[in-house]
Amino acid sequence: MKVRIISLIKRIIRVKILINYMFIVFLLIFFSCTKTENPVQQSGLFHKTVMVEDLNRKYAIYIPGGIENKTVPLIFELHGGGIYIEDMTGESGYKTPYKLWMTLAEREKFIVVYPEGMDGKYNKPTWNDCRADCIVSSNADDVYFIETLINIISKNYQIDENRIYVSGTSNGGFMALRLAVEFGDRIAAVAAIAAAMPAVSDCNQPVKPISILFMNGTDDNHMPYYGGYVSNPPNPDYGSAMSTENSVKFWVNFNNTDTVPDTFVYPDIDTTDGGIVERFSYRNGVKETEVIFYKVNGAGHSAPSIQEQYSELFEQYFNKQNHDIEMTTEVWNFFKNKTLN
Repeated sequence: MKVRIISLIKRIIRVKILINYMFIVFLLIFFSCTKTENPVQQSGLFHKTVMVEDLNRKYAIYIPGGIENKTVPLIFELHGGGIYIEDMTGESGYKTPYKLWMTLAEREKFIVVYPEGMDGKYNKPTWNDCRADCIVSSNADDVYFIETLINIISKNYQIDENRIYVSGTSNGGFMALRLAVEFGDRIAAVAAIAAAMPAVSDCNQPVKPISILFMNGTDDNHMPYYGGYVSNPPNPDYGSAMSTENSVKFWVNFNNTDTVPDTFVYPDIDTTDGGIVERFSYRNGVKETEVIFYKVNGAGHSAPSIQEQYSELFEQYFNKQNHDIEMTTEVWNFFKNKTLN
């Protein structure tokens, strides 16, 4: 009898242990699921690397606060040739209009990515854009690099896949236009600053209509407004560009927009910066696309900015910077209502 009682007690103890174990497992599963559904996201600027085709690629990403459980747009800002990420974000200490994307991101709630190109022949970051006659840029597959970043970021954050945008300046603007041509099935709109379509192209025709913004200075001494070889002095090694107005016509024709634009002249806030800004809007294209052209009269090879004004030394080399508009604000106003066709 005593033996049976002891055996019964042992069974009861084992059952209690099993019940306690199952309860602990249940709690672990429950809190694990809760954490997955409500991830804690850090906000701020982060520098990261990723291996793409055996190359260690760099990028910075800015995450605004307050986007937990929100689906947000994604913007890529592509640097010019020879420019580093830190120059774009302002971490190098120089004036830069591109850091203002982060201010806009906080207010409007979108994610900004600053990718970095691979070193070209002059040992500084470059993009492999569509200029077939350019021999100084890297030969990396930068379209695949951007695609890889989109896929990575979309896994970690709630990205609106219909609202992915690309803006770029100079070599970055040429690269943005390459993405418009070859990657229009993922990108909703593109802005090209101080850039144009290549005169000798390595790319095919665009895959689909896409909204495009151009913002070019008429006194650009590195990317000729009227077309020709790029750089200062003009150098065949850097390839050649179509004229700005022919680049606009290329997309007006491809998107089948109105051929007569709506026009707007911005107030001349700074009368010493070389000239005024005119905006030409070609609307009603296929699938609601449009082509917007900012003619920055008297301006050189730079993004217009009111808040981030370049030095006199900069302007000696690149000519005047316009101070009547804020490039990032204008581009965001263009982007924000565009969706993937």
